[in-house]
Amino acid sequence: MSGLANQHGAINLSQGFPDFNPDKNLLRLVTEGMRKGFNQYAPMPGLMALRESIAEKTESLYGVSYNPETEVTVVPGATYGIFAAISSVIREDDEVILFEPAYDCYVPAIELNGGKPIRVELKFPDFNIDWSEVAKLITFRTKMIIINTPHNPSGSVLKEEDMHQLAKLVNGSDIVVLSDEVYEHILFDNKKHHSAALYPELAERSFIVSSFGKTYHTTGWKMGYVVAPENLTTELRKVHQFLAFSTSSPMQYAYAEILKDPSTYTELNDFYQEKRDYFAQLVRGSRFEVLSCYGSYFQLLKYSKITDERDEEFAKRLTIEHGIASIPISVFYRNKTDNQVLRFCFAKSKETLEKAAEVLCKI
Repeated sequence: MSGLANQHGAINLSQGFPDFNPDKNLLRLVTEGMRKGFNQYAPMPGLMALRESIAEKTESLYGVSYNPETEVTVVPGATYGIFAAISSVIREDDEVILFEPAYDCYVPAIELNGGKPIRVELKFPDFNIDWSEVAKLITFRTKMIIINTPHNPSGSVLKEEDMHQLAKLVNGSDIVVLSDEVYEHILFDNKKHHSAALYPELAERSFIVSSFGKTYHTTGWKMGYVVAPENLTTELRKVHQFLAFSTSSPMQYAYAEILKDPSTYTELNDFYQEKRDYFAQLVRGSRFEVLSCYGSYFQLLKYSKITDERDEEFAKRLTIEHGIASIPISVFYRNKTDNQVLRFCFAKSKETLEKAAEVLCKI
């Protein structure tokens, strides 16, 4: 869709990236890192200063202590971290339970490692999980359950009860949890982020993946990290060592420094809630229906009052004829479930959102 947007000069609200620059202080710190000589390979697990900053941040937020030496790994992007985590434990015929609509990197990573994806549909329109349905799908082959909160593409968030239900299902088993928490600092309406780290029975079996790109508006830098207990981290690093080995040294230096100021991530909720609210306000006069969004930087709009076209076709026409690019939600399902919903990224400047909303309100 980004390619189609470029081809037709459309406003791109499809792919999830900001159209504004990161904090000038962060840019300064990267340059400072280069000048200080951080220009060669970083240690395979990441600069110790950054791993220590990550461990301190995680403990301050979730009250759990991760050893920066053996349980924190810096990786070149969260998608990479997800692939490495899956590759480190999934083998031929292992089953992995995941929830659809699902971020599109999960299934390919499972299948490339010989595993079998077991899909559970979230309940539209709130995208809730039916845990009784999940329980019926667990077999002796179940090796991993993947969760994502705040959720991409729906903007839903897992609640405390969800985490307790998950813990109950995996208790006494060898099932590993992969918790995709890249939007951990982007929640709205006073919602709490229920990280797997908050629940000891989950933390002891979980890979938790996070993203500097989402938190610091630097998606193009491809920087993330994985925290996990030592036994899982050992396996993750076996993959990481021969897949990329290490990540950018000066950027690691910069993140290690900027993490010392908690406000750089604790104030992100308010920053993006303002954008969510503004975009929703702008399009409420349109024929699109604004669905609930409690986290991430994606707003779902239902278009059933406009056309009965399939979402893929309408998304293409919206881009080509009206100059607004979005993502059809059916592409996040194996069976192309179509609820006539499109995903719009509101991590954009006010000017971009105003221009987009002006067009949407005319459709």
